[in-house]
Amino acid sequence: TENHPLAPNSPYAASKASSDLLVRSYVETFNFPAIITRCSNNYGPFQFPEKLIPLIILNALDGKNLPIYGNGKQIRDWLYVEDHAKALLHVALNGQAGETYNIGGNNEIQNIEVVKIICRILDDLSPCKSKNITKYEQLITHVADRAGHDVRYAIDITKISTKLNWVPTETFLSGIKKTVQWYLDNMHWCKNIINHES
Repeated sequence: TENHPLAPNSPYAASKASSDLLVRSYVETFNFPAIITRCSNNYGPFQFPEKLIPLIILNALDGKNLPIYGNGKQIRDWLYVEDHAKALLHVALNGQAGETYNIGGNNEIQNIEVVKIICRILDDLSPCKSKNITKYEQLITHVADRAGHDVRYAIDITKISTKLNWVPTETFLSGIKKTVQWYLDNMHWCKNIINHES
């Protein structure tokens, strides 16, 4: 919940937590009219290709390995990016200054299941053309787990749903289908991004 103490397990997570604390200090000391929001994992169009979902989509289409950290049973809550954008606007217009609101998708899923769902969608929309495999799931490869990798990220959206009457509109399945289709329709954008970075 919004009231749980922040206890980051990695420098990456600590950088996020410290930004919340800095904003809170300005609210408390100078009465700065800020609202803090905390979201779960975003996904959707235009996400940078190094992130899990676009990486899996693009690697699968290229016939490359689909890397999964450890056993893949890490759980994340997934929030479709358009739901997040709508929530931010809703909080800005209706939230109370000085308050913190969690924004989540109500979609807790293991990473391995996320990858398998993407593979099944791709099997339908863009069947594998490789001579070596018939299904994209055959490309799944387990790699060494990340240091400080949390087993589960969970977020309680009771406050924003009860006090501000906001809930996500996309299920994971509806959002991920839109996302996969977007990447299929925008491969030129993906290639430009990847080529610019390499």
